[in-house]
Amino acid sequence: MEQFVEFITQHASKAHWFIFLSLLLAGCNIPISIDVVLILSAVLAASFVPEHTYLLFGSVLFGCMFSAWIAYFLGRFIGDKLVKFRFFAKLLHPQRLEKLQGFYSKYGIWTFIIGRFIPFGVRNCIFMTSGMSKMPFKTFALRDAVGCTIWTTCSFTVFYMIGQNFQTIWESVKTFNIIIFAAFSVTGIIVFWYKLKKRKRIEASNKTP
Repeated sequence: MEQFVEFITQHASKAHWFIFLSLLLAGCNIPISIDVVLILSAVLAASFVPEHTYLLFGSVLFGCMFSAWIAYFLGRFIGDKLVKFRFFAKLLHPQRLEKLQGFYSKYGIWTFIIGRFIPFGVRNCIFMTSGMSKMPFKTFALRDAVGCTIWTTCSFTVFYMIGQNFQTIWESVKTFNIIIFAAFSVTGIIVFWYKLKKRKRIEASNKTP
């Protein structure tokens, strides 16, 4: 992880391009966490390249927005074919589609605002089902633009403020990882010792006439 952070900091001046492209790939349902990308962008802006803050924010905002467009058009034009694949069959399950379409009609733009704050594939599911249900693109783009702007602004600001104390947080994380590793090691030794002792007890009882 330290090597990864070092690599990013060394190429921080070009990070906005990597961030923008990775977000576009996320729209194609490639397993890239938008949340992790956003957090990384905010930390870079706060601690490494503060002069690129607006550039990094813009790359996240427009990257997320265009990523949603990609997912929308995937759902609109090839959604029925994608459902044949196992991954998409789970993501675009008929019950989930019906539930989301109910949200669209009942809550309208709030589905996109709230949905933007929910991770674990819910966002792309919203975008793709919007396309599959043939929601007009202008309606979709406007609603998501509002939700995306609110989510990006709030999340980026929060993690930007946290990122200003990156070194302190990073040291705390390393200490926490050491504690967890030590606890795991001790637990593993205890379990191994217990199983070994139990096995010897069983072997001893089997040898007893």
